[in-house]
Amino acid sequence: MRRIPPTGPDPLPPPIATWPGPDGDPPAATNNLHSTAGSGTFAPLTVVAAVGLFACADLFAKPLSATLPAAQIAWMRYVVLLAVAVSMVWGRRRRWVASRPALQLLRGFALLGSGLLFIRGLRDLGVAEATAISFVTPAFVTLLSIVVLGESVHVRRWAALLIGLAGVVTILRPGGEAFQSAALFPLGSAACGAVMVVTTRRIGDGDAVETILLWSSGVGFLALTASWPAFAVAMTPLQIAQAVMMGGLYAMGQYLLIVGYTRGEASLLAPFSYAQVLFAAGLSALVFGVVPDSTTLAGIGLILLGGAYTLYRESALTRLRSRGMSPRRARRRAAL
Repeated sequence: MRRIPPTGPDPLPPPIATWPGPDGDPPAATNNLHSTAGSGTFAPLTVVAAVGLFACADLFAKPLSATLPAAQIAWMRYVVLLAVAVSMVWGRRRRWVASRPALQLLRGFALLGSGLLFIRGLRDLGVAEATAISFVTPAFVTLLSIVVLGESVHVRRWAALLIGLAGVVTILRPGGEAFQSAALFPLGSAACGAVMVVTTRRIGDGDAVETILLWSSGVGFLALTASWPAFAVAMTPLQIAQAVMMGGLYAMGQYLLIVGYTRGEASLLAPFSYAQVLFAAGLSALVFGVVPDSTTLAGIGLILLGGAYTLYRESALTRLRSRGMSPRRARRRAAL
C-alpha cells in the first residue's frame, strides 16, 4: 500500500527556554561535555573532593609561608598547575581557545587574588582558623548567583547555607583571637573566591574544563612571573619538594572544582565547600597535633548538618524530576 504523505506544515519542535529559565536553572551546555543531567549528587561530591585536596595542599603551604613570600609560594603552585593544564590540552588546538576570554581573564585574576591572600593569612593564622574565616565565600557565592547568574535560591537552600555559616562562626568564636587584623586576608580571599566560583559557572556554558584550567593557570603564572624579581628568594630542596606536592594537590582540586561548578548550580554547591573546614580541622589535628575542642566540634557538626541536608534534598529532587515531575511539584514533594 502506498503511503500518503501528510498534508500541512511540519510540526514545530517545542520551544527552547532561554537562560536562566523559569526556575533559574541554566540549560546544559551543548558545545562541551558538561551535562547537568543526572548530576544531583555527582556535582556536590566532586566539590567536596576538591576542597579536601585544597585542605591537603594548605598543609604544605603552612610551613612554606613562615619563610617564603606568599607570591613565591603561589608562583610554585602555578608552575605545577600550568604544567598539568598544558598536558591536558596538548595536541588539541581547540582547547587552547576560549569562547569568553574576558571572563577567563577575570576568573584567572580572581583565583590569583584568592590564593595570594589566603597564603598570606596562613603566616599568622592556623590552617583550620584561616580556612574557617574564608568560608564566608558560600554566602558571597549565593548572593552573586542571584544577581549575576539569575539563579532562584529557595528558603531551604538559604537555611542550609546559614546553618553552615553558623558552624563557621561557632568555630571562630566572636571576640576571640581569630578576629585580628590577619583575619582580613582570608576574608579578602573569600571575596575573590566568590567571584571565581560564579565566573566558573558562566564560563562553563561555553568552554571545556581543560580550557578553563589552562587560562586560569596561565593568567596567574604570567602575572607572577612578570613580578618575580621583586619577591624571589632562594629555596631549599625540601621547600621545593613541598611546593611541588602543594601544586599537584591544588591542580587536582582545581580540576574537580571546575567540573563540579560546570555541572551544578553555584547556589546549590556553595554549602558543600564548607567541608574544607572539616578537612582542615582533621588534618591539622593529624599533622600538627591541634585537636579541636568541644566548641570547634559543635561548629563542625553544624557544617555537616547543613551540607548533609542539601545533599539529601538534591538527591530527592533529582529522583522526582527523573520521573517527569515538574520542578515546582518536585520541590514540594522533597520538602521536609
